[in-house]
This record gives sequence, C-alpha cells and structure tokens, in this order.
Amino acid sequence: MKKIAIILFFLLIMTILPVKGINYKLDLLNGGWLEVRDGVRILHLNGTNYKMGFQHGFLLKEEVKQNLRAFLNYSNVSFDYLLDIWNVMKDYVPQDYIDEIQGIADGAEINFKEIAAANMVIIVGDMGCFGISAWGNATIDGKLYHTRSFDQPFNINDPITGRYAHENSILIVRNPDNGFASLSPSVAGTMHGGGGINEQGIAIGQQICWSKDYTFHGTPGQFRVQMVLDHASNASEAIDILTTDKDLGWNFIVSDNKAKIGYAVETTANYTYFGTHDNPTEGKSPFWNIDNVVRRTNFFIDQDTANTQRDNYNPSGLASLIKLVLRTDVFFAVWRSYKVVSEGIEKIWGSMDLNNTMTMLRNCYSGKTDLLLHLIVKLAEGTSYNRAWNMWVACPETGDIVVCFASRDKIAFSNPVHYFNFYELLNSTPP
Repeated sequence: MKKIAIILFFLLIMTILPVKGINYKLDLLNGGWLEVRDGVRILHLNGTNYKMGFQHGFLLKEEVKQNLRAFLNYSNVSFDYLLDIWNVMKDYVPQDYIDEIQGIADGAEINFKEIAAANMVIIVGDMGCFGISAWGNATIDGKLYHTRSFDQPFNINDPITGRYAHENSILIVRNPDNGFASLSPSVAGTMHGGGGINEQGIAIGQQICWSKDYTFHGTPGQFRVQMVLDHASNASEAIDILTTDKDLGWNFIVSDNKAKIGYAVETTANYTYFGTHDNPTEGKSPFWNIDNVVRRTNFFIDQDTANTQRDNYNPSGLASLIKLVLRTDVFFAVWRSYKVVSEGIEKIWGSMDLNNTMTMLRNCYSGKTDLLLHLIVKLAEGTSYNRAWNMWVACPETGDIVVCFASRDKIAFSNPVHYFNFYELLNSTPP
C-alpha cells in the first residue's frame, strides 16, 4: 500500500509540474505579442525587465538566434575577448538590463554568455549613424522633430542560414513596469536600435565616435541610451545619464519636447561636451550653426573631444581627402556626409516635418544631391558608411513617426516608408 501511495505521489507530481511550467511561461508572455502592420513586424513588450526580455526572446526566437550568430561571426575579436570586456563592463550595467538579457536568453533558449558577448560587438565594431533635432522656426509648425539614421555594415550575416541581421528589423513598443514607455526601430535581439522616443517627449539617437580616450570601466553607450528612454523625463536628466560612467567615444542627439529644444552630447572616458544650436562650439569652422537645429555624425566638434579622435581638427581639407584615398583616415568621408546633410537641412529649413525631413535625408544619404558623396557611398562597400538599416523621423509631441527599413540587398533609403503613431501602438491590444 505504501509503495502504491509513493507511485501515485510521483505520478501526481509529474502531472502537476508541466502544468505549472506552462502557466509560468504564459505568465511571462502576458502583455507581450508580435504583430505585422504594413509589412513591418511590431514587437510589444510589457512588464518587468526579465519578462520583457523573455517575451522578446520567445516571440522572435529564430530571428534572435540568427542575429546572435551573425554578430558573433562578424566580430573581428574572439568570443573570449568579448566576454572579457563584458565581465569588466557588467559592473556598470544596471541589474534590470542584465535581467532583461537573461530573459531574452531564456525565451530564445540560448546561452546568456552568447548574448552578453554579442552586446559587446558594438563596442569593438563599426557603426555609422546620423542624428538631427529641429524645432521652432526650423520646422513647418514649430513642433520638435527628431531624426535618426541607424547605420551598420551590410555584411553581418548568420553563417548557418545566410540571413542578414538587418533583414530581422522590428519596431519595439516597450512598456516597462519601472520606467517610461518607448518606441524604437531596431533589430531582433537588441533592446533598441541606438535610439527612440519615450512617453515623456524625450527622443535620443546615438552615433559611435572613435576615440583614443576610452575605458571599459563604464556603462556601455547602448545601455545608457536605454536608461534615457526608460528614465529620462527631460533633457537635463538625459544628459546626466549620458555623461555618467562614460566608456568609449560617442555622440548623442537628445530632443526634449517639453522644452522644445535639442542638444548635441559628446562623450569620451574623460571628456564631455553638450550644447545646443547657438553654442559657439557648434559654429567652430569648418562646422557651422543652423538656427534651432543640432546634428551629429561620427566625429567630434568640441576641441577637447576632437583632440582624442583625430590629428587634424579640420576634416574637410585636401590632406584629409588624400588620407581617405590612401585608406589611412576616414574623416573626409564623415565630413562629406555632415556637409551634404547640413546643406540639405538648410534647403528645407522652416519647413522641416516628418515627410520633408525624411525625403531630404534619403536623398542626401544616397548621394543624389552630391556626386562626390555618391561616389564615396559606392566605394564604402563593406563598411557602415551610409549603410542605413533604418531611418526615421518622429514628432514626440504627437507620437507620429515615419520609418524605412533595409531589406536584404537594399539600403533603407531605397525602400518605402511606413507611418505609425507611438501612442496608438502603445494603447493597442493583441488581435
């Protein structure tokens, strides 16, 4: 009789455990779902950081695995070295985001260390990008508009399936329990695509900015971007986050819809600059001020931060062009992109909005408005230079955003645009 009771007990346990496991998984997935609108995959995440991570990993399991393998395969340093970097920098990463990475790993059924290492690829890899903030008299209606191009190489592909990371583009609608809701054009496996907008009217975009002044004893820039989206309600709070526990060289564009103003932020391990459109630094030759507009790409404009990056402050001269031809220096190409987009901004100044700004950026980025830039874009195959994975323009006040995504063999500026509204997406429910 005793043996029968023991057998019945274990049979009961074996019956209950799977049910509990299913219920646990259903609880983690509650509030998260994936939908497709206008051909764009939209990932809705809700709850604790771990839950949001689990939802992300579970709902995009194959895409996360593909992108993870793609980034690790693309890395020019070893897996062990990437882990060594992570093991130093993790002490500066908020526990919430470590939990979220663990959630992605558990949801996608992959190893935490692999995602942690993949997150460090951006630290040692190549990323371009461009950011613009425009407001007041620069825009068609006085509203603030934030623009970003997310640029990465087009050869980051999964060695098993052959799928490119940029093919796994998504729009992330994020609603954390302990932070502000946000919207970010991104790719599977990452929390954001280097920027986005939040429900407090803050918008941010990040650009890598190579510097000799760096440290791994700091918060990785991509995590500071997420901290801004999750916790900043004004530009001051955003800038405080971006300039605390700094790591490598980065540029950021920060827009504050409440104050109707944008800021450029430059950081290295030991130097910081931030300023708005009328700061004298923004007009230091060969760069120039544009009223009610700030913009950045992959070089520093402040003298102190620039000194950590390049020998010649002025990247526009013949010497820089010769170095570009000899492939010993890239800053003439970076300058040309800055110059062409800046001139594009001036042509539509006073009428900047979602559509005009997007059209300008697409035309300038592709080189349609400048023959030399067009040539440089063609010759820069295999780099991140103007290789936009996504481009977007958002109005934080209304929540409207226009975005275009890259496809397998087409840069984002060659593909159709899509229109969404952040607040409508945030308040939507699963179909």
